[in-house]
Amino acid sequence: MNPKVSIIIPFYNCAYVEQAIQSALNQTYKNIEIILVDDGSTIFTEKIEPYHGKINYIRKENGGTATALNLGIYASTGEYIAWLSSDDYFLPEKISKQIAFMLSHKAEISFTNYDIIDKNNKVLIPFCGQRCSNLNDVYRAFLKYNIVNGCTVIMKKALFDQVGYFRPDLRYTQDYEMWFRLLVRGHKLHYLDEVLTKFRSHEESGTSKYQPEMRKEMDTIENFYRPLLVEYIKRF
Repeated sequence: MNPKVSIIIPFYNCAYVEQAIQSALNQTYKNIEIILVDDGSTIFTEKIEPYHGKINYIRKENGGTATALNLGIYASTGEYIAWLSSDDYFLPEKISKQIAFMLSHKAEISFTNYDIIDKNNKVLIPFCGQRCSNLNDVYRAFLKYNIVNGCTVIMKKALFDQVGYFRPDLRYTQDYEMWFRLLVRGHKLHYLDEVLTKFRSHEESGTSKYQPEMRKEMDTIENFYRPLLVEYIKRF
C-alpha cells in the first residue's frame, strides 16, 4: 500500500527554493505530488522556471505562510500532506520512511527530528529536536515549548476537515497553534526518531527576522491552549 502524499511548498522571495523543489523530486517514494504555492513573490521566481511541468504551480497574492499552506492543501489530491519550507530540504527517504512508520503505527500524524544547517548546507546542530520515548513525552513537552518542526510533519489530509486549516491571522506561528489544536482534541502526534529534514538557519528567515512578533503570537497561543492541555493530560 503506497498512499499518495502531497508535498506543499510555500514560496515567498526565497533564494533556496530550487533546493527544496529538487529534494521533493528526489524522493524514493514515488506516489507523490508537489504543489508549490507562490505567495506573491517578486524575486527569485526564475529559480522555479526549470521545474514547470514537474510540479503543480499556484500563484496568489501575498497573504502569509498560512494562506499559502491552506491553498496548497485545498488543491491537493493526496491522502497525506507534507509541508516543506522553501529554504529547507528533505532527505531522499523522508517520505518513504515516515509513511512506513505511520502505517505501522496507524498514525494520523507524525513528526521527526531534524538538523539545523547554514546557508551552505553545513550542519550546525545535528539532531536538534527533542527526542521523545512515548506520547506522554510529547504532551508534557508542549507544556514548556514547541518540539515539532512543521517541515518534519506528515499528516492525513482528512484531519484538516476535522479540526480546520491553519489560522491566517498567525503570521509566524500558525503551525504551533495547529499542533496544540490537534493535541487537545485527542489526536496523537507520533515521533519518529530519525533526521529526515534539514532546517536552514539564515539571516533572511522569518525565525531570524521576526522574533518579537513570534514571541507575541506564541504567548497568545500558550495562554489559551496550555490550560486545556493540562486538563487533557489529567485524563490521559
